[in-house]
Amino acid sequence: MSDNEIKPAMPTTYDPKAAEQKWYDYWVKGNYFEAGKRPDAETYTIVIPPPNVTGMLHIGHALDFTLQDILIRTKRMQGFDTLWLPGTDHAGIATQTKVEQKLREQGQTRHDLGREAFLEKVWEWKDQYADTIHEQWAKMGLSLDYSRERFTLDEGLSKAVREVFVKLYEKGLIYRGKKIINWDPAARTALSDIEVEHKEINGHLYHLQYPLKDGSGHITVATTRPETMLGDTAVAVHPEDDRYKHLIGSMIVLPIIGREIPIIADEYVEKEFGSGAVKITPAHDPNDFEVGARHNLPQIIVMDESGTMNADAGPYQGMDRFDCRKQLVKDLQEQGVCVKIEDHLHQVGHSERSGAVVEPYLSTQWFVAMKPLAEAAIAAQKSGKGAKFVPDRFEKVYLNWIENVHDWCISRQLWWGHRIPAWFDDATGEMHVSRDDMAGDHLRQDNDVLDTWFSSALWPFSTLGWPDETNDLKRFYPTDVLVTGYDIIYFWVARMIFTALEFTDEMPFKDVLIHGLVRDKDGQKMSKSLGNGIDPLDIIEQYGADAMRFMISTGSTPGQDLRFRLEKVEQARNFANKIWNASRFALMNLEGFRAEDINIDVKLGTADRWILHRLNETVRDVTRLIDGYEFGETGRVLYNFIWDDLCDWYIEFSKLSLNGTDEAAKRATQSVIAYVLDRTQRLIHPFMPFISEEIWQHLPHEGETITLAPWPTYEAALEAPEAVKEMELLMEMIRSVRNIRAEVNVPMSKKIELLVKPAGEAEAAILSRNEEFIKRFCGTSMLETGIHISAPDKAMTAILTGVELYLPLSGLIDISQEIARLEKEHQTLTAEVERVEKKLSNEGFVAKAPAKVIDEERAKMNDYAEKRDKVLARIAELRG
Repeated sequence: MSDNEIKPAMPTTYDPKAAEQKWYDYWVKGNYFEAGKRPDAETYTIVIPPPNVTGMLHIGHALDFTLQDILIRTKRMQGFDTLWLPGTDHAGIATQTKVEQKLREQGQTRHDLGREAFLEKVWEWKDQYADTIHEQWAKMGLSLDYSRERFTLDEGLSKAVREVFVKLYEKGLIYRGKKIINWDPAARTALSDIEVEHKEINGHLYHLQYPLKDGSGHITVATTRPETMLGDTAVAVHPEDDRYKHLIGSMIVLPIIGREIPIIADEYVEKEFGSGAVKITPAHDPNDFEVGARHNLPQIIVMDESGTMNADAGPYQGMDRFDCRKQLVKDLQEQGVCVKIEDHLHQVGHSERSGAVVEPYLSTQWFVAMKPLAEAAIAAQKSGKGAKFVPDRFEKVYLNWIENVHDWCISRQLWWGHRIPAWFDDATGEMHVSRDDMAGDHLRQDNDVLDTWFSSALWPFSTLGWPDETNDLKRFYPTDVLVTGYDIIYFWVARMIFTALEFTDEMPFKDVLIHGLVRDKDGQKMSKSLGNGIDPLDIIEQYGADAMRFMISTGSTPGQDLRFRLEKVEQARNFANKIWNASRFALMNLEGFRAEDINIDVKLGTADRWILHRLNETVRDVTRLIDGYEFGETGRVLYNFIWDDLCDWYIEFSKLSLNGTDEAAKRATQSVIAYVLDRTQRLIHPFMPFISEEIWQHLPHEGETITLAPWPTYEAALEAPEAVKEMELLMEMIRSVRNIRAEVNVPMSKKIELLVKPAGEAEAAILSRNEEFIKRFCGTSMLETGIHISAPDKAMTAILTGVELYLPLSGLIDISQEIARLEKEHQTLTAEVERVEKKLSNEGFVAKAPAKVIDEERAKMNDYAEKRDKVLARIAELRG
């Protein structure tokens, strides 16, 4: 909308629903979010952490996305060619699980449909929930470049995934092997280490006695998983353990099964731990697997992929693993083999997706050799060329993980995902890895798909067109900042850095801004089971998007969890209403005023110069704080300036000139109020995009949308320290008079007499220049100022820095109450004097503190002492 269009008057109240739909449609239709329109400008890029197409976005997404939107809107207004690239993640296990659940409700399984038909169902699911996510993005007001939206299974990203897979395979960094992996018996797929959540469980430690074959005795082992003993192929002892040296090489008869197994010597065993003898189950324990490989032990798998015991489990075949445990322990007790059961608190792995207890399981899978990739990331970080973590403590968390990284199991036994580009020739037994699909009578493609995080690890550069040398890749990569939660530093952040360094020779982003989780008001993690989750759309429906955005962004500190409180959202809505009402008042006094009429290079009053000074300070502080990702502090600065300085003080002060007869003063104030409101809306826009656009479009302005309006900049010419000093004195006087009125229950409607004694000529001049303000805001029937003034016999008193106030309130004041009040004030001032004296007598403080700080403390002490003495003198006068 141009400045020349007729703008209807602002409604009495702000309607978030109407404004939000209107302005989001306007922004999208105008293509204001699209990158590439400023070819000569510096770029600023964020790629959105892609939400999973598994359902609705939650309040954690709202925090993550709002912080990114604040950054991108600010940089766009600062003139950068900004790209905020949206997209979604196919989320292999999570999405397939959801669709399979839906099929089960209809009495079907994916196997009933077959792979192709099942995948059609999943694509339908994806399209439905991608549309839902779009609607939620719009409701939140996110300024995303939809023209560049990506999906982790789209054609371009699939090409990138294959290219990475093949290149890593050709370098020997991807390999296929048989190893112990984390197995999810519910989802029936492999998991990587970081997809396993370890929970403390009250379990048991079972002590078992395995008999020696020659009948000469037994050897005792302990286990938390007795069902795996059915797959034992040895018992290991330390080679230097004198208790067992004579038994090394002896045979044991495995209870129940009757299989003979050897006693072996291996330094893996800790002599001092437990009995010093360890059962070895190579197919069901990662450490046992390594021991078994060293000693060429058989690998016996005793359960199938569903966690059901198989034929090698002997009499327990067909039983669930936990049912087997119960029956086996009972049988072992009856045979006298299980000699002791202890309560045992231990960590048990659970699937992050299904919640099932994870089974260490011997399986043929695909792996990425991570250590060679980690070396480059470690070198970059330690040389200062790595990413800057905010807060910096998370750099240690990141480094600790990559310095101890294990090979990554990347194959998943699913149908939804990037199918592994490997083909097996059944005629020759050969395996082929290829960028292109292969066909042939004897060729069959690997059924497995890649871990979701494999494609997500390429997100910063694959979304921009890699492996092709696209214009977007050249212009917008590397990206500037990644905004994400601390819970996926391992899952995602580290892996993006690994792949980016390997395939682009650059860090994928300059900064990593880590935020915490959104918890409920009591600090509990939100979850469906607890019923304490918050739907951001419900909050938007009730309070408006701006209120939710302001609360959630300014209530957060980098790296710290946020407690979500509805009363804080209400406060943010009240803040929005305060801005609206102040703007309505201002616009009622700007009728006919145009953008070209704004002129602040004229003679301005004290309040005008003061508010421009404060605006200038706010511009400086807000810009610095946003650049430092200090959103909570930014919110405090904006709130204090808008609510206190602009609304509570300046707008009230402006009424004198706006309603006065001095046309030059009125015109100057109109310019100032239009200028300040315009800049204020720009500053608040990244946090509250909708209400700021609505107000800005009513203000005199240039340009089509506040989204593209230039960001305010600090201007030294607007500094006005004299006006600040003057206003501070006036505001302190007004506050003091109003406080005294409140103490003695004298309403503002009742006029009072006010005597003001300035400390010197400078203060006297201030009082003279601002007599009308004092009369208006103190509500006086008579105002007398002068150095000659002495305190009346019966009056309320306020001793301020630079002036003394006397309110003769004969008939309205109780002298004894006034003395009591002054005595209390005397005690407070005495305590302040003693506090500062103690500080200044501290040799450590004086030795370390800058001279400026010491001088300020001395000035405070002198000021408190002067006020205290005057209060004491006044008490003496009242006592007569």
